[in-house]
Amino acid sequence: MAEEENGQEKTEDATFKRLEKAKDEGQVARSRELGTTLLLMTGGFCLLIFGSDLSAKIQSVMTTNFTFDRVSAMDPNRMISHLSLSIEALLSVVGTILVLLMLAGALGAIGLGGWIFSPKPIQPKLSRLNPISGLKRMFSLKSLVELLKATAKFLLVALVASVILYQMKGDLLSIGQQSIRPAISHASWIIIWSAIGMSAATILIALIDVPFQIFDNAQKLKMTRQQVKDEFKDSEGKPEVKSRIRQLQRELAQTRMMSAIPDADVIITNPEHFSVALKYDAEGLSAPIVVAKGADQIAIKIREVASAHKVPIMQSPPLTRAIFYSTEIDQVIPAKLYLAVAQVLAYIYQLRQRPTYRPSPGPIRNSQLNQQLEIPEELQFNAAGNLVS
Repeated sequence: MAEEENGQEKTEDATFKRLEKAKDEGQVARSRELGTTLLLMTGGFCLLIFGSDLSAKIQSVMTTNFTFDRVSAMDPNRMISHLSLSIEALLSVVGTILVLLMLAGALGAIGLGGWIFSPKPIQPKLSRLNPISGLKRMFSLKSLVELLKATAKFLLVALVASVILYQMKGDLLSIGQQSIRPAISHASWIIIWSAIGMSAATILIALIDVPFQIFDNAQKLKMTRQQVKDEFKDSEGKPEVKSRIRQLQRELAQTRMMSAIPDADVIITNPEHFSVALKYDAEGLSAPIVVAKGADQIAIKIREVASAHKVPIMQSPPLTRAIFYSTEIDQVIPAKLYLAVAQVLAYIYQLRQRPTYRPSPGPIRNSQLNQQLEIPEELQFNAAGNLVS
């Protein structure tokens, strides 16, 4: 396994951030064999497709340029005209071949690793002049693989060339018995197909090289566990910073929650540990909604805000705990608590309609009503938040 300078082993796969950074630096998997194979195969098929046309163009140019009289030879303008016509005649075929070769070269370069433009790989580095580092690169696993790859490529191409020559020995011997034009055409055919056959041999090398380059690049980008932790801290933030952010978020949430208490219809308490503020809009809501809730100090603060804005406070421990532990802020109460909450709201509405009603500074106590409230067993909690068995 690869090791860092501090001795830690690189056992972790590269993170997304590490991969993006390596990509920006131009450190991606590349395969020269893939580019070589595409260039050779493209060149061979270009000769096969455009070879006859190119041969005819060359013969025409040669005939035109070597059959002229003495007057043309002594006239510089005619020589320039001959040259222009020759270039124009060959450019249509040669230009097409060059464009296809350029596209093949580009595809081979970006086929593995994608398109990347980064000046960092070509920037001068003094570390590259270090002879010890140079020796390490010479005797590294990658250098060994490159040596084996070059040897295998030579042997494979030599073997394919030998097989092709052996298979075409009859055609090669027959060339000497043909006239000049058929012999040239026949020899061109042999050369083109031999080139395609030997180029196809490099496909096997590319099929081996591409997975190796991907594996080798992944090994280089591996990280130690400490590097992963450090990167996580940098991206997610330090624990104390995240704690401060969560604290600010809680403070903002409490501020919004307290601002909703004056619009509540009733505050239900337990009687000191928990407070829940409920709001019911008969026209817009299908069920009462929890606009605020809290325990201990927050519960006291909720009751203080409610008293300041003359919101009725009703003491009902079982119902308060049931709502507190089963419902989040800005959510409607569970359907199984509809009846109990409806009884509390109806009682509060009746109190408000009395001519002698005056807001009480403390919680309203009605033991008879609390005994009538039906709290399902699955919603009966104790002060610790555990279900009452």
